[in-house]
Amino acid sequence: MDRPCLVLIPGTLNDAELWRAQVAALTSDFDVRVADITGEETMPALAGAVFAIAPDRFSVAGFSLGGFVAQEMLRQAPQRIQRLALLDTAIRPDPPERVTERRILARLADAPGRFLGMGDRMMKAYLGPAHAEDAEITGRVRAMTQRLGLEVFLRQNALEREDGEAVLRAFVGPVLVLCGELDGVTPLEGHREMAALARDAELVIAPGCGHLTPIEAPDLVSGALARWMRRG
Repeated sequence: MDRPCLVLIPGTLNDAELWRAQVAALTSDFDVRVADITGEETMPALAGAVFAIAPDRFSVAGFSLGGFVAQEMLRQAPQRIQRLALLDTAIRPDPPERVTERRILARLADAPGRFLGMGDRMMKAYLGPAHAEDAEITGRVRAMTQRLGLEVFLRQNALEREDGEAVLRAFVGPVLVLCGELDGVTPLEGHREMAALARDAELVIAPGCGHLTPIEAPDLVSGALARWMRRG
């Protein structure tokens, strides 16, 4: 009998390393696949690339930017999505101040010799205080940033993020909404809204964590995903 398929979608400047603990914990029970969202120029194209690695019916978990990709997948082919997990992400488009911030980040990143330094500064804002001084965690994040590089950052930073309320309201499968308690990038209030909008949602909060919950709270995230995969 085929194992249920779970597709994990990373966020900005993340690759499969983001999900290392979850892949290790879940592979014995599920067909776990990690998407690559580094190579396309538009959100619809990214959604198409994720669909291309998945079977006809599967569950999808999107982290940060990956959550917006998952929402676009619901616009394109909701009948293929069995379960939806949204981790440290949002459903609202960028407000004007965030659009301005993205433009500034792109200019700073594109300046000679600035990209890796900017990555370090962003990392401090992304991690909970207890994890920002953890050399193993910061080393993993820094390695992903360096591995993926400037071109991927500029491409992902420029992607248009659409409002996802309608697709979330319409989705009928089990939904997991998970957020770091101290996430300053996609705050907890937005996740409470998402959980309230979805028809069948569980909200999980990772205590003491910032934005990077799959790395900061690996066991909590793996456990929440396993419970969600067994729902419905």
